[in-house]
Amino acid sequence: MRQAAGLLRERRGTVLAANAADVASGTSHLDPGALDRVRLDDGRLETIAAGLEATATLPPLERHVRTWRLPNGLEVSERLVPIGVVGANFEARPNVAADVASQVLKSGNAVVLRTGGAALATVTALVDSVLRPALEEAGLPAGAVGLVRSPDRAGAEALVSLPGLIPLVILRGSGPSTAALAKLAAENGVRTLAHAEGGGVLYVHAAADPERAAAIVEASLDRLGVCNRLNLLLVDSEQQLPGLLVVLERLGIEVADGPLGHEWANDPERVATVTVRVVDGVEQAAAIANGETSGLAAGIVTDDEAAADAFLEAYRGTAAFWHATTRFTDGFALTGAPETGINVDWVPGPRGPVTYRDLWLRQYVVVGDATQRR
Repeated sequence: MRQAAGLLRERRGTVLAANAADVASGTSHLDPGALDRVRLDDGRLETIAAGLEATATLPPLERHVRTWRLPNGLEVSERLVPIGVVGANFEARPNVAADVASQVLKSGNAVVLRTGGAALATVTALVDSVLRPALEEAGLPAGAVGLVRSPDRAGAEALVSLPGLIPLVILRGSGPSTAALAKLAAENGVRTLAHAEGGGVLYVHAAADPERAAAIVEASLDRLGVCNRLNLLLVDSEQQLPGLLVVLERLGIEVADGPLGHEWANDPERVATVTVRVVDGVEQAAAIANGETSGLAAGIVTDDEAAADAFLEAYRGTAAFWHATTRFTDGFALTGAPETGINVDWVPGPRGPVTYRDLWLRQYVVVGDATQRR
């Protein structure tokens, strides 16, 4: 990853030129949020490079977990083994290519990337000019990073249809599209880690400090085209609204009263929108966050510790916050490792930001002396 970071800085002109072509091509049909996700500049490029360097410094995955001896004399070891090849279908967002590739490679697996057509030129430049040459410099096969080079939907469908070659696919992007790919993957026997829906929830409790609440609302809307931004604002009383509405108006944010779970970051016509609703206390706020939203993240603002504890205990999503913005629902921000996506499934397995620490299979190794019987 250090080689990749160095090459990215060295070949920034190549990557930025490809990105400029993507942005120019997308200007006519992409909404501002989508364009913002596609666009790179020197600052964002440096952030990608810093993420690659940070990944290089992280400890490798410990393959051996633990060992114990059974009463019958069998020695059992639990260890982690690679998956093999991991696929990744993600939105037109170039930094995701580096994040996903770095985490999959760090976990000891190979990766096949597939991005939205709006970022394909940029991702191709990242793969061909940065990631693959970096692998070769490190004495590793360049083919450990693959790329679907067609923007056609058929490329994504093929990615989730090859269980013998690509048994696991990370799915990111809009809800309906990702849901359709997840269904096709299941039909083909391919496992998925899906990040289809997002949207942060903020509950301003009756005992919230108004200035603190306003600050968190503003911090939650620094970017509109991301999944962990403020999407649903819940308040205990209408008397709390004027100060918060001033903040939203200053930021150019439209206020809506529903539907509660609609993710505005994926709505090209109304991306600068937040849903606002008055609720009847902690219990209802947590129930709405659990039952009406994606389960990505929710936070509470309150100076009442008991109320905060009650909300944090009741909320069942992937990340719960007290006096902090849901924008921190991010692998790098929380764990120091760039994420491959945020899994919001309500099943056992990797949940929340997925990093290299989650991309493995568990295996038991059992050693006996031929005397053991069942």
